[in-house]
Amino acid sequence: MTQPFRYARPAALQRIALIAAVLLPVAPALAADRYVDACEFPDQVAGWERFRRVEAALVRGFDGVCGDTFCEGEYANLQPQRFRCSVQASSGTVHECIWTFAGSTARVDAQTGEVEVDARSWACRVPLADHTPLALLLATLEGPQPIDAVLPGTRLTVYDGLTACL
Repeated sequence: MTQPFRYARPAALQRIALIAAVLLPVAPALAADRYVDACEFPDQVAGWERFRRVEAALVRGFDGVCGDTFCEGEYANLQPQRFRCSVQASSGTVHECIWTFAGSTARVDAQTGEVEVDARSWACRVPLADHTPLALLLATLEGPQPIDAVLPGTRLTVYDGLTACL
């Protein structure tokens, strides 16, 4: 009796098949957990324009309160740098928002004439509720005083987050 012909897979193909069997069921979960910059949500054109308007309004709000609050101390020249949020691509919910700032102080050493500079940066978290929809956050921050607007699902404002940070 003759034996039927069997094709033996090379070891490399067997490993690839095993890896594919393990990773393919995980691939949809990985795609669902993907995060994007809020500027790119729901797409780059629409997200960028809306988010930049909100960022500009926040900067105006910061400029309005800076002189009487955050900019009275050692770093009197605080400047907002970037406001950024990460968004879960599949759900449109915000994971976190960070607003960065830079500031410096300088003095002249009377003995040496050297200018001594202390430059710093801050990354301030915005106090968001878990699973805040980006659309709701942006609608809130598009109001007349975004820095003082109560954030969805909280009793806090962007200003409160800055107070804790700066």
